[in-house]
Amino acid sequence: MNALFPAGFRWGSATAAYQIEGAAAEDGRTPSIWDTFSKAPGKVRNGDTGDIAADHYHRVREDVALMKEVGITDYRFSLSWPRIQPTGSGPAAQKGLDFYRSLVDELLDAGIRPVATLYHWDLPQELEDAGGWPERATAERFAEYASLAAEALGDRVPTWTTLNEPWCAAFLGYGSGVHAPGRTDEAASLRAAHHLNLAHGLAVQALREALPASSEVSLTLNLHVIRALSDTPEDRDAVRRIDAVGNRVFLDPVFHGRLPEDLVADTAHLTDWSFVQDGDLKTISTPIDSLGVNYYSPSVVAAGTSETPSPWPGASERVRFLPAPGPRTAMDWPVDADGLYEVLVRLRDELPGVPLLITENGAAYDDYADPEGEVHDPERVAYLDAHLAATHRAIADGADVRGYFLWSLLDNFEWAYGYGKRFGIVYVDFASQRRTPKDSARWYAQVIARGGLLR
Repeated sequence: MNALFPAGFRWGSATAAYQIEGAAAEDGRTPSIWDTFSKAPGKVRNGDTGDIAADHYHRVREDVALMKEVGITDYRFSLSWPRIQPTGSGPAAQKGLDFYRSLVDELLDAGIRPVATLYHWDLPQELEDAGGWPERATAERFAEYASLAAEALGDRVPTWTTLNEPWCAAFLGYGSGVHAPGRTDEAASLRAAHHLNLAHGLAVQALREALPASSEVSLTLNLHVIRALSDTPEDRDAVRRIDAVGNRVFLDPVFHGRLPEDLVADTAHLTDWSFVQDGDLKTISTPIDSLGVNYYSPSVVAAGTSETPSPWPGASERVRFLPAPGPRTAMDWPVDADGLYEVLVRLRDELPGVPLLITENGAAYDDYADPEGEVHDPERVAYLDAHLAATHRAIADGADVRGYFLWSLLDNFEWAYGYGKRFGIVYVDFASQRRTPKDSARWYAQVIARGGLLR
């Protein structure tokens, strides 16, 4: 019997502006923190930047045609803040909005539902120069930007996401420094996490004011599946610490209007949390319509000490990470589809009534075009098949999962890894910008056409 998904299930793919658009200095766009970071020596492998990326800015029509060929029903893309609002404040740049209007028009003409993410890590550099996410003003500017985008595109974009993976923005950007803007300050990373939460809440309110009542407003989190090395109290406490700063730092304020008490205690030596003002948690917990879940692999932890600087404030002194068993992707991430099932079932239990979307799931492998120009990626097909099977199992067990967005449509600029890691189901020759659908694209098209998996 085939593993069929519910009627109306949203079969999507996802990208991010800085990773695919290119045109970094065209039509009024100004630098983001990733433009600055990628040009700093030693920050990105091979000195790669997103200046050209997959040149999507000039190839929208071709890329939407590829989506239509695969049969995806929904396309999740992000808006470039410095393309729409170059200084991070003030009026919108009409040429920037025109680009997204043209993209949305192409999608609608192709019968594909647009899903817009307001923030996928490309903070305007001027706002970082003013203090960045550790400063409250950045959250206020974000709400203004949300209003501009919604007023321009809200009549044709039915689904909006405020933030993508605020954990990465806060803790990789300001804690460990491996992502833009590259700062290493644990206290600043906690302030950034709170102000990202506040930005989300303020943006939800701004979107509600500007969008039609039928619009869907969401948030996307990369929730961490954490497993203890053993059942000792010390190893279980390591899981609790990572869960607090990896998951509950966002889930608790957004869905319950509270800070995790254990996180506050764990981080008391770093901050007194006085940056949380009266009314913040009420704003942050403004209701949303769905939650996006990004999942790639689980982690194994034990009592010990992690490397510094660490993206785990309040945990790095007590927790060490260990290699998880199983096969690995080209990112050296373990392949474990059970982790996706676990996080979906956790959310079923903890957030009843909140619809879920898997907004990113995929794998990087060392893809290449063979002499015939074909790109065979059986490992990716196996990865995707296993994770969709885990999703199907979670739905059967009561998880309200409404859609699956494969990461990614195109090979692209993979942040600090540059162009060396390929996640796409469409191969991009970055020298020529030629696109070649991989075997995984044809496989995904078949899955969509039948509405599920062969079993």
